[in-house]
Amino acid sequence: MVTTLAALAFALVACGTPPGDPGTTTSTSTRTSTSTSTSEPAKRVKVPDVSGLNHQDAQDAMQKAGLYNLREVDGTGQGRMLVIDRNWVQTGQDPAAGTEVPADAVITLTAVKYDDR
Repeated sequence: MVTTLAALAFALVACGTPPGDPGTTTSTSTRTSTSTSTSEPAKRVKVPDVSGLNHQDAQDAMQKAGLYNLREVDGTGQGRMLVIDRNWVQTGQDPAAGTEVPADAVITLTAVKYDDR
């Protein structure tokens, strides 16, 4: 029982002081919004051409360009997962190479196993 109470007391202390507690130094009435009405346009990135590269090198090229939201697809339509990236070769990409996209755009890399060619 004592151990349970001690654990509960520790959990309450670890959570910090609740809002409205006399020990609190911030007040909800003093909080202001920091959002601005004008926002900067999203950074745009030119999609590199990764056709013919092995899948690992294609991913590396995309990330080097600043594109990290990568989707990979089995180009044979069998729905296989691209587990060992170096065993796969790029056969397509969407959007196309040279297209300028927002940095968070989804890039679809289509590949087949080298043995499938």
